[in-house]
Amino acid sequence: MTITKYTKDFIDNLVDYYISEAPSYRQIAEAYAPEINSVPDAAFGIITGCVYSAFLRAYENENKTVELEDIQEFNKILKEKAPLIKKAILEQ
Repeated sequence: MTITKYTKDFIDNLVDYYISEAPSYRQIAEAYAPEINSVPDAAFGIITGCVYSAFLRAYENENKTVELEDIQEFNKILKEKAPLIKKAILEQ
């Protein structure tokens, strides 16, 4: 099974939202300094974790099982968006 167009659009829109809110997630990560080594990397992890969680929740809401191919496709989508996420985190 592959990710549906609806779910791809959902992921794209979600990533766009988190990009627009990246400074807020950077502030959350800054609250954990000096326990963390990199504020931008922590913010990136928070954002990608939120997107991944929403992806899984979308499947759960549709009573679907997430297959390996779906996760691989999700990772590909997120990897393509990663430079945009990082850029948004670094801009202030």
